Amino acid sequence: MISLLQSSYKKNMGYMYDTAVIGGGPGGYVAAQELASSGHKTALIEFSKVGGTCLHRGCIPTKTLMHSSEIIRRINSGVPGVKMRVGSDGAVYDDYKADVDMKELQIRRGEVSSQLADGVTKMLKKAGVHMIEGLGTIISEHEIEIRDPQNRDGAPLETITAENIIIATGSKPGRLPVPGADLEGVMTSDQFIINERRPVSLVIVGGGVIGVEFATIYIGLGTKVTILEGAPRLLGPLDREFSQSIKMILKKRGADIHTGAMVKSFERLEDGVIRCTYTEKGEEKTADAGIVLVAAGRIPQTEGLFGNGFSLEMNGKYIKTDENRRTSCPNIYAIGDVIGGVELAHMASAEARNVVRSINGEGEMENLSIVPGCVYTDPEIAYTGMTMDEAKAAGIKAESHKYPMMGNSKSVLSQQERGFIKVVADKETRKILGAQLMCARATDMVSEFAEAIANGLTVEEMADVIHPHPTFSEGITEVLRLFEK
Repeated sequence: MISLLQSSYKKNMGYMYDTAVIGGGPGGYVAAQELASSGHKTALIEFSKVGGTCLHRGCIPTKTLMHSSEIIRRINSGVPGVKMRVGSDGAVYDDYKADVDMKELQIRRGEVSSQLADGVTKMLKKAGVHMIEGLGTIISEHEIEIRDPQNRDGAPLETITAENIIIATGSKPGRLPVPGADLEGVMTSDQFIINERRPVSLVIVGGGVIGVEFATIYIGLGTKVTILEGAPRLLGPLDREFSQSIKMILKKRGADIHTGAMVKSFERLEDGVIRCTYTEKGEEKTADAGIVLVAAGRIPQTEGLFGNGFSLEMNGKYIKTDENRRTSCPNIYAIGDVIGGVELAHMASAEARNVVRSINGEGEMENLSIVPGCVYTDPEIAYTGMTMDEAKAAGIKAESHKYPMMGNSKSVLSQQERGFIKVVADKETRKILGAQLMCARATDMVSEFAEAIANGLTVEEMADVIHPHPTFSEGITEVLRLFEK
């Protein structure tokens, strides 16, 4: 419901900005840059550095840590022909293990994020975006109060007006409503990503994407990892084969994995260790660790977003929008995690581009139905389109084939573990419906399938592409050829 506090501003009555964007993540900064580049007077309101969760607390920093972790794990697992040499005498120590300097690694993480954030800032300034540092609170249809992040309840620093408003405030980690959740050492992903201490032991509460990625990182760094997942399997919403395979790989590397495990409480023992009490199959159990990472979901960031007397229609805890990302107030849009659905950085950017087209009166919109998803484990996981089960549920007569990547030359020579590429196609039209990949470079290769689905390509048309040898992408040709047999 839009309140009586809405201002009486009408079109062409002299707004300060054509559009104001609240939130500088992958959705917000893309919208601001494109609007400013197309001639709109645009403001971007951000209380911290531009880049949002993805650039500073999620995608980029975790993959930076993953890069070093993977190198350490591979060295310590043994690489043929590679020996660790230490000392001026050049002696070979077969029992020597590569180790991590967490402070150095965290410095590198910060450098990567800062370098990319500086690039985004320069791009926005070049486009002519007016950057406003502060918290944005919408008080009416066209008005936004700017507050000091350190004094949320204080008087607003200024009030701006805009013909259109785009909400792109993203999400934040959720907390478990159990005793001890606020203890020192029980961390959210935002806190854990900047941690400069590699724990000897780590309990991860949550076996979704965030949980298994951090498990992969810290197993590689030599930490003993325990995963407690409340659902029956890891990566629950994804293809079942992903869950089975990643569980097998993580267990092989030393992880202790418990599914159907419901956390009841946390407590700090006298030696500083944190004890996590949980139930599994009706039995109460405990897991002790130096640090507990709570990765049990994220919630939309709407705190302080609306002033007293102003509100938008909600869909539960998320802001409700139509297919063009308009809210219940026609000149206010919302994109990204704050509206729920597919909560991925590239989805937020695509939604931003569509909102820009809507504001500019352009009819052609990006296809938001084919959105690749990626999980940066080792091996990588990527998927797009339908699974076989989803195709069947939709009443489509489909067929699926899987190619084991241990038959791929690049996988063999680079010592990859078990992996596969699986493709689903319509049996009658032969069109590609979906693909699930678990192998090295899966996150790079999945876009080929997304493009094929979006353009309605058949198995035969996609198979016509010649992939170079030796590459991981040859697996794409191999799995498509299985449809011909």
